[in-house]
Amino acid sequence: MRALLPLLRTGWGWPTGALAAALRLQGPCSRPGPRRAMAVYRTEEHGQPHSRDYRLFFKNVAGHYISPFHDIPLNVDSTENLFNMVVEVPRWTNAKMEIATKEPLNPIKQDVKDGKLRYVANIFPHKGYIWNYGALPQTWEDPHQKDKGTDCCGDNDPIDVCEIGSKIFSRGEVIHVKILGILALIDEGETDWKLIAINVNDPEASKIHDIDDVKKYKPGYLEATLDWFRHYKVPEGKPENKFAFNGEFKNKAFALEVIKSTHECWKALLMKKCDRGTINCTNVQIRDSPFRCTEEEARSLVELVPTSLHKESNEEEQVWHFLDK
Repeated sequence: MRALLPLLRTGWGWPTGALAAALRLQGPCSRPGPRRAMAVYRTEEHGQPHSRDYRLFFKNVAGHYISPFHDIPLNVDSTENLFNMVVEVPRWTNAKMEIATKEPLNPIKQDVKDGKLRYVANIFPHKGYIWNYGALPQTWEDPHQKDKGTDCCGDNDPIDVCEIGSKIFSRGEVIHVKILGILALIDEGETDWKLIAINVNDPEASKIHDIDDVKKYKPGYLEATLDWFRHYKVPEGKPENKFAFNGEFKNKAFALEVIKSTHECWKALLMKKCDRGTINCTNVQIRDSPFRCTEEEARSLVELVPTSLHKESNEEEQVWHFLDK
């Protein structure tokens, strides 16, 4: 029975609001330079990794369950270009982990297709995901709203982020990132934006401010990113992916407008002002949201989640594919 207890793991986030204001009054925090992370969010594992019932739930600093989709703020304080990012997939790993948008409190889970756990293929020379991959909370790409630039509707998910810094983060960490640019992937007829960002504490963050800086200081990374998104479904027997704007990476200003738009869509979603379809909007902290629940109700929702010791094979992570280009 002991093995069935949830496994606890600490995630990292940064303080916001009153807590952040109080910390700024302390000397070391008021100096310029890299910001130091504090343990504001924790994660709690239920079930075994590489299993269909694995779930990674989030807790706030008080130890209460929250939704990483809805309850973690999009912005860090009022800074224009500093955002919270929820890390779903650490760099160089293959398991396709994602915020479970259709489940209460939206834990991170491994995607399943045709009854099988999903892994992204190793396509030479790329091993798994080539960035820390995740999403911006409190954003939503509305599947009923057509984007003027891409002429396609959204993919019904929070907006994706490719974090290009040097550190490998853990699944469930909440980090602060600077937005640098954006790529418009067209995935099976849907707009699937891919933000390019960097951890604000990265050694190179102080000199990388926009998409042209990525080209200058990390040559080849954007080309590799385009190649990765173009081909990652080919081993499944699918055609190459397409891009809007001929695969051009748009700059920071463009990206910030996309974020603003997806945040407004999320607001409408949480206030029941649009068709949410199967999206689960249960939250703990969004004032006036008709989907808000109490901390006790949130705990009860987590307790209802089944767990087991079953673990499936992850041999697919070791297979390499070589494409004839």
